[in-house]
Amino acid sequence: MRVGKVYLVGAGPGDPGLLTVRGLGLLRGAQVIVYDQLVNPVLLEEASPAAIRIFVGKQVGRHCIAQEEINRVLIDYARLGYEVVRLKGGDPFVFGRGGEEAEALAEADILFEIVPGVSSAVAVPAYAGIPLTHRKFASSFAVVTGHEMRKARPAVDWGKLASALDTLVILMGLKNLPHITTELLNHGLPAETPAAVIRWGTTQAQETVTGTLADIVGKAAHLRSPAVIVIGKVAGLSNSLDWFTPAGHSGRQIYSAREEDSPGFSVG
Repeated sequence: MRVGKVYLVGAGPGDPGLLTVRGLGLLRGAQVIVYDQLVNPVLLEEASPAAIRIFVGKQVGRHCIAQEEINRVLIDYARLGYEVVRLKGGDPFVFGRGGEEAEALAEADILFEIVPGVSSAVAVPAYAGIPLTHRKFASSFAVVTGHEMRKARPAVDWGKLASALDTLVILMGLKNLPHITTELLNHGLPAETPAAVIRWGTTQAQETVTGTLADIVGKAAHLRSPAVIVIGKVAGLSNSLDWFTPAGHSGRQIYSAREEDSPGFSVG
């Protein structure tokens, strides 16, 4: 029997126009589509009506399907000879567990291809008018997960980030924003450092809140996940460079998120 192939495709952060040409071609030709919570449903309309669609979205406290089972779904359909698109929000290899899925496929001797996507780490700040680097303000940036605050021994060294920081982008960190800001302040980052929180970036529901390291927690208290946090001098450019007006964006149909859709995490 012919063995199929799995394509780990990054769907981008929300706006369907950010899907790559390669990703769109594979989506249109897929026989099976395994997709996540934050994949814009507009993209699924590009698939063949005959394609099998399998939702494997995860939400904090309500996991639809375990990661091991997702791996098994990909392997089983490939062994049946199907061309499978694993459609993942953002980029598969940026906090998207794409590396784990690729490892599982390799161990099972399943052919696979990685199709990078536009990561929310760079796209969401851009849609809020925040350049992660700027000749006057920042020559480097770091992307970290805010989930590490929940661990007894977090792998993120906030002290080093505070001392060597140009721009810090935090994914999946809204719930832990009070702890994150406290850590950065305690390690010497000035309280007046600009900060921004962008919720549902690149979608019609996008909302940007700006402030400083000292007051961003209070200003962003009403926001819910998913959100991207940016800390550094470039975050102060949002008010003057905020070009994105969701309601009239380019005439494209972009995802209008509902409150009940909102998961407790943000993608790569």
